[in-house]
Amino acid sequence: MEWLIDLFCSHSALQAVVVMSLIIAIGRVLGKIQVFGISLGVTFVFFTGILAGHLGLSVDPQMLTYAESLGLVIFVYALGLQVGPGFISSFRQGGYTLNLLGLGVIALGTLMALLLVRLTGISLPDMAGILCGATTNTPALGAAQQTLKLLGQPTSGAALSCAVTYPLGVVGVILAIIVVRKLFVRPADLEDHEHEETNQTFIVSFRVHNPAIFNKSIQDIAQWSYPKFVISRMWRDGVVSIPTSEKILKENDRLLVIANEKDTPALTILFGEQENRDWNKGDVDWNAIDGQLISKHIVISRSDINGKKLGSLRLRNTYGINISRVLRSGVQLLPTPGLTLQLGDRLTVVGEAAAIRNVENVLGNTVQTLKDPNLASIFFGIVLGLMVGSLPIAIPGMSTPVRLGLAGGPVIVGILIGSYGPRLHMLTYTTRSANLMLRGIGLSLYLACLGLDAGAQFFETVLRPEGALWVGAGFLITFVPVVIMALVALRIFHLDFGNTCGMLCGSMANPMALNYANDIIPNDNPSVSYATVYPLGLFARVIIAQLILMLFL
Repeated sequence: MEWLIDLFCSHSALQAVVVMSLIIAIGRVLGKIQVFGISLGVTFVFFTGILAGHLGLSVDPQMLTYAESLGLVIFVYALGLQVGPGFISSFRQGGYTLNLLGLGVIALGTLMALLLVRLTGISLPDMAGILCGATTNTPALGAAQQTLKLLGQPTSGAALSCAVTYPLGVVGVILAIIVVRKLFVRPADLEDHEHEETNQTFIVSFRVHNPAIFNKSIQDIAQWSYPKFVISRMWRDGVVSIPTSEKILKENDRLLVIANEKDTPALTILFGEQENRDWNKGDVDWNAIDGQLISKHIVISRSDINGKKLGSLRLRNTYGINISRVLRSGVQLLPTPGLTLQLGDRLTVVGEAAAIRNVENVLGNTVQTLKDPNLASIFFGIVLGLMVGSLPIAIPGMSTPVRLGLAGGPVIVGILIGSYGPRLHMLTYTTRSANLMLRGIGLSLYLACLGLDAGAQFFETVLRPEGALWVGAGFLITFVPVVIMALVALRIFHLDFGNTCGMLCGSMANPMALNYANDIIPNDNPSVSYATVYPLGLFARVIIAQLILMLFL
């Protein structure tokens, strides 16, 4: 049995791998257990690490630091790649309001943390950990720890205070949502308001009755019209066809149009009459209505198509086909000529069978080639992110420059590459499952190391008056800003309750609270708002965690 004891207790590379793997495996299994409909998910790895540390398990400090840093970098970079495409678009229209409110939540929490330092006597490094735990933001904790190391301060206090306050940070947002719903939400706040910025396409049919567009080409009409649209099919004298941009419209032509739902009234005025048939049902047999035309999904798998504009391929005029929809990461996009294509985009192509086969040769449609993630670009992005994170940023009035660190640099580079990589013809595509795997491994490794490091002193700290003070301060930082900004969103900005919940969960980086909001709200507004607010909120908290230490320590 001596070999078994050495396997778990004697510091070595093998022992570190065994201990980390065991903590992650147990934490992942226990994280699926639900209590009152709430499960902690990957967060339970953190608490499993705490328990392991309390029971006396430990690994070599250098290996622990390496594994913790590696896990954090992989997690935040993969996260940046995922949210990158939606980050830039989140600042359009309604995204400004949601991000402004999210920043309000962050600002209130930060001000409360600084105020509590003065009122309670808690040290600033410990309060930085409390702030990260109260907002369940592990990347911000990583940034705070890197800053403390740079300033020559110990990091164990921040990790320990984060561990103590993290549990109530998880449930505090849920409690705040429950309180707001019970006390302040009116029936009008529960109405299903359409999110102001939606990429979802809408299918509608029109009959041409507007004399102003008689004998005009589709290309000319599209240039005059502000709403963007795509004409998928046209019926004339009972014959269905795929119109090219040069096609001339006649009176009584029937048009099947792909557009945004909010633009339907304007397009009705443009074309003349909207037909009553609902084309958005899932049971429409598209091949049956077209005669010789068929509809087929084609996946972009050729690397030379990555980053090109849809209009530059001239598929409609060259092959006589039409692209009615583009599906990207579960979101339906309007296939306008200016749309930048990416590897993995799924195009719905309508046309004759022979023409569609030609389009397949152009776009690839070889799904197998997309299953292998482009590891070279991933690790190149990580290296670039670490370089950006190490870059000193001089701020007037501060003696020490600010660095984005292990958390800030990779997440920013990940966001930029995820958003602009395809436009620069960079092969950044990873399947959703591959991205989830990278994020899961990185976050699990980071939380396991974080918990193991804090576990030795966790329980004795909680039982001390100091620990109770930390828990109380953390709960105030979690609960109060969420309730205040919920009232501001509902009463001043007149958001519905669903969008308000998503904004709050995104600004607090709390996916567990988002799951609760999705359970009590029948639409997907919470998820849309969460995705809109989360990237900027994550970036802001990573920077703030460093700034408050640089400015006030």
